[in-house]
Amino acid sequence: MSVRELVVLGTASQVPTRHRNHNGYLLRWDGEGLLFDPGEGTQRQMLRAGVAAHDIHRICVTHFHGDHSLGLAGVIQRINLDQVPHPVTAHYPRSGQRFFERLRYSTAYRETVAITEAPVDADGPLATAASYRLETARLSHPVESYGYRLVEPDGRRMLPDRLAAHGIGGPDVGRIQREGAIGGVSLDDVSEVRRGQRFAFVMDTRLCEGVHALAEGADLLVIESTFLDEDERLAVDHGHLTAGQAARVARDAGVRHLVLTHFSQRYSEPQEFERQARAAGFDGELTVAHDLLRIPVPKRR
Repeated sequence: MSVRELVVLGTASQVPTRHRNHNGYLLRWDGEGLLFDPGEGTQRQMLRAGVAAHDIHRICVTHFHGDHSLGLAGVIQRINLDQVPHPVTAHYPRSGQRFFERLRYSTAYRETVAITEAPVDADGPLATAASYRLETARLSHPVESYGYRLVEPDGRRMLPDRLAAHGIGGPDVGRIQREGAIGGVSLDDVSEVRRGQRFAFVMDTRLCEGVHALAEGADLLVIESTFLDEDERLAVDHGHLTAGQAARVARDAGVRHLVLTHFSQRYSEPQEFERQARAAGFDGELTVAHDLLRIPVPKRR
């Protein structure tokens, strides 16, 4: 049975706290695992969350600030130590190539796994897998930063009442799906489009076109809300979002489940992030993330 869920490994911005590790997020998508922004301490958080190196197929880094990338060295070495049996692909801004190489080879170890480097330097499709297309869009931060988005291809939903009306049943249901028509009855006559699921990951950024493009129609949006609304000037100055800004993005994009994360250590009451997000008009499912949380991707519409 396929599993689609987000495992939250860390939720702190810049400085970890007693209760929040630096960033780290593993998306389980059917048989693949995509690790986003492994900050310092990610390898230990993986152990606490029950995530193995074997679960990682892609590593996606938004940018090369330490709280989003210092865990790369340990994660890559663990992938090699455990001799992960499949190739692993790493995506990151091309402008940070030197940082990726320094982290990948920061100490001596034995390389046993093929890690493919696939840097990002433009908006658009990045990779295609069996059950998703990985896309990226440029964000607005003091260093080059990209967000990521998974889009499942649309499928078809068979409609039992229409199948029955046309006298189609048994093996013929599979046949019309394969061939597109049977005896003058087309697939469109007995089915409808089933929209594919969408996941978006938006980290350190001001409001910009890329934020809205990534969030559009997402079933699950993971987005930074480093600051509360009263500190919006700080957010703009440092290239971040507030809780209200993130919620308005989700509201306008038709997001089904909003996950707020990447919190400044200056705040001790996470409930205030939820209150401000609701005040901004987002009425979908809302989670203020904490470390080691598991969040299922919403079921298809």
